[in-house]
Amino acid sequence: MNKKIIVAGLGHGGISAAAILAANGYDVTVYEKKKEGTLGYDWTDIFAPRSLEYAGIPMPPEDKYEYKEDMTFFAPTCEKGLRQHVPEDQLEIKMERRDIYEHLINHALGFGVKIEYECEVLGPIMLGNRVAGIRTSKGDVYGDLVIDACGMNSPVRSNLPEFLGIEKGPDRSEKITIYRAFYNKASDEEVDAKFRIMLFGKGIKGISWVASEDEYTDVLIGRFEDVTKEEIDDFLVWLREKNPRLGTEVVRGGQFVEIPVRQPLSVMVADGYAAIGDSAFMTVPLIGSGIANTLKASKMLADTVIADKNGEFTAKTLWRYQTEYYKKIGAGLAPLACGKKLLLTLTPDEIDYCFSSGMITEDDITMGADFGDMGSLLDGDINDMINKIKTVCKDPNLLKKLLPVVGKISKAVATCAMMPKKWNRERVLAWSKVYSYSFR
Repeated sequence: MNKKIIVAGLGHGGISAAAILAANGYDVTVYEKKKEGTLGYDWTDIFAPRSLEYAGIPMPPEDKYEYKEDMTFFAPTCEKGLRQHVPEDQLEIKMERRDIYEHLINHALGFGVKIEYECEVLGPIMLGNRVAGIRTSKGDVYGDLVIDACGMNSPVRSNLPEFLGIEKGPDRSEKITIYRAFYNKASDEEVDAKFRIMLFGKGIKGISWVASEDEYTDVLIGRFEDVTKEEIDDFLVWLREKNPRLGTEVVRGGQFVEIPVRQPLSVMVADGYAAIGDSAFMTVPLIGSGIANTLKASKMLADTVIADKNGEFTAKTLWRYQTEYYKKIGAGLAPLACGKKLLLTLTPDEIDYCFSSGMITEDDITMGADFGDMGSLLDGDINDMINKIKTVCKDPNLLKKLLPVVGKISKAVATCAMMPKKWNRERVLAWSKVYSYSFR
């Protein structure tokens, strides 16, 4: 076979696809700018373990993970909490991010994947209309296919020529700035909700959590706008008033990270190119989690590559990867981007009303627990959603905001369904414009 696959960046999806492809006889090399053993932030991540099985990856050793507590979601006043009741067979696991990387990397190395560390990817190499390789800090590398796993600000995707129709990057409103740190435990006071998610806490547009662990308190503060450390410190004072176990000493972490929170990339493939993970915006638009989606996508991409018996790796042959991803995951994520935009238009009082009026229930929150695996709350009918809003919502101003968004969600669902089943450049680019317009 001797087909050379380049994986640009050591993202979760890239290394997982690399393992499947190497196991099937492809020559696969990953190019990563960081040093060996330094990947992953100093924090834990949560994802659905079924995604590992889907991608053909064994479960990690039992001492490397634990099952996540049900989350309790709070409105801005923090007076009304809605707790998930996730079935045992749908529980997510929590792992150190560095342990996740080690597990995925060792799995890939076992199938012969090669990794070139301390090799920064600088951009794509184009030969005519085809992506033929990558420029790196150690020189140019050519291959038959480039899998772009360089992340949200990928230098490969952002430097592709315009005629390919692939978006360069997210707008400011399409990414969330995250501050994450583990603090010392200030007291042994028992808490009813150990994993608290707060929407618009202190009246500020954002999402935060406080997870009370046995030895520390895990804090995440997310903003849909730029934020300073001084603003974070001020918010932490407010969090400590609500969460007495939250101490003042940073035990681990203390990092700022940007994560995409938007609909999936409208065009993920080109001749010689396929995007995956954050490079393709595969995170959940409301909360930014994406490991499970990316692991599943790695299997879809690898299967598509293997099915191309002639090894052409053109947009035409790779299109199957995108259509399968949208069918199983992406079409469910896309409407959530509309929901995120709605969230940013609501006032804290309106969010409180949604909780207290019963417009959002614990059943809704529980259904959303499987975001990373199912990608959507929209198992019900759009008309059911409209009827519920009309029945429950007695605030006319809020109603004026909610009903148009339901229409946008319906339009997003319909647009995803209209994605061309087979590759045709003109039809795909025309569909891409309609798709992008659906989220304005």
